[in-house]
Amino acid sequence: MDTRRLLRTFATALGTAGVLVSGCSSGGSAPSASATGSAATEELEPYYAQKLRWRDCGVEGFQCTTMKAPLDYGKPDDGDVKLAVSRKKATGPGKRIGSLLVNPGGPGGSAVGYLQGYAAIGYPAPVRARYDMVAVDPRGVARSEPVECLTGKEMDVYTQVDQTPDDQSEANRLNEAFKKFAEGCEKRSGTILPHVSTVEAARDMDILRALLGDEKLHYVGASYGTFLGATYADLFPARVGRLVLDGAMDPSLPAVEINRDQTAGFETAFQSFAADCVKQSDCPLGTTSTADAATALKRLFADLDAEPVPTGETRKLTESLATTGVIAAMYDEAAWPQLREAVAGAKRGDGSGLLALADSYYERDPSGKYANLMFANAAVNCLDLAPAFSGPEEVEKAVPAFEEASPVFGRGFAWAALNCDAWPVDPTGVPHRTVAEGAAPIVVVGTTRDPATPYKWAKALAAQLSSGVLLTYEGDGHTAYGRGSDCIDTAINRYLLDGTPPKNGKKCA
Repeated sequence: MDTRRLLRTFATALGTAGVLVSGCSSGGSAPSASATGSAATEELEPYYAQKLRWRDCGVEGFQCTTMKAPLDYGKPDDGDVKLAVSRKKATGPGKRIGSLLVNPGGPGGSAVGYLQGYAAIGYPAPVRARYDMVAVDPRGVARSEPVECLTGKEMDVYTQVDQTPDDQSEANRLNEAFKKFAEGCEKRSGTILPHVSTVEAARDMDILRALLGDEKLHYVGASYGTFLGATYADLFPARVGRLVLDGAMDPSLPAVEINRDQTAGFETAFQSFAADCVKQSDCPLGTTSTADAATALKRLFADLDAEPVPTGETRKLTESLATTGVIAAMYDEAAWPQLREAVAGAKRGDGSGLLALADSYYERDPSGKYANLMFANAAVNCLDLAPAFSGPEEVEKAVPAFEEASPVFGRGFAWAALNCDAWPVDPTGVPHRTVAEGAAPIVVVGTTRDPATPYKWAKALAAQLSSGVLLTYEGDGHTAYGRGSDCIDTAINRYLLDGTPPKNGKKCA
């Protein structure tokens, strides 16, 4: 699999809550601002008036800087957060349009890493020619005062905890793992933990917009980045420029519905993979039917639950790690051959292939160090919405509905959604419709067999936004822009370059 595409795939990863990467929406409100670029309030004027000091990043062609934002927008005098920003200036030819901010999702994905590793070199050349490509790591993420929770060794233990408990003892162990994770976040990151909401990150983007000298925000957000972009539009509709929300989320849903919908989304993606797999001579799940393939995968998970297999290192492949590895490959059909090989290896007693996929998903490097993706992911999600479940008893009651959504993944996804129950900070957001009344046209992109952001979410968001325009990719994988559809890319490029959105309801294969 192409390394750039692999980076893009995992950078935009959005999965279920808990040990897996999660996706929740945010609520709350903030003071709106005028379209002139002035601060929303007098107290924020120093932030809007600061000067960016660009320097060389050590990465050819890129510049970096830091910007300040208030730690608490309700109390701007209580201190700052420093946010990492990077850009690659417009290359020409053609007249520069402005800055194009990008965000890969997560929450917790590094926007700066995504910019330098993919967007500023992989987006279509005409777009890069006329925009300064820009990214800011959201507060609590990567280079922007990152949330920290567990050591590498502690994370290794955490990621191997059984997410499909068979008895009360195993349920207690999983619940305790969530509590230890939350306690670690509070211990190591207690100051910033209450201030990493999506609303706050969106307000940070408006400060950056002004500092870049742009009257309007031009933005491409993928996955959770669509919620960040939609939140910005709702807060600052008059400042919306050209917004692309690719792999859209539905802000009106509570956490339990988000997790259940994603469970169904991964089932849809697995069915698509299985239908392709059984046609291949090397399919490790049989060559008869998708139903048999699902049964074979569940049998493999059960076998690993009973007896993990070696991987060539100290960690063994457990059921939980194997599940994560399979889920990782659902994001991009280009990973399906790798998944077939990895599953075949696990069946032979070699868990290295599925472990490698799981490690990529968790952003764990060979030395055992984890990026802060999982920590920031939980911190944002648990602040943005009330927990999906309050206690193991509620999970058990919900398991049948999750298993109906996905016989393969349902039980594990239900238990993974318990993670925010132990969170030390009360949520500040609520489910809500996002309207952004008065905003310029916003392009909302949905993929029909997207595992992590189900297609119905894109339809819902496009319908909620007063100026939403729905663009559909009929295909597999997570998100659509830059994934091989000339139809999708042409429609988005035209919108970004001359401001003409596609016809509402346009479909691409």
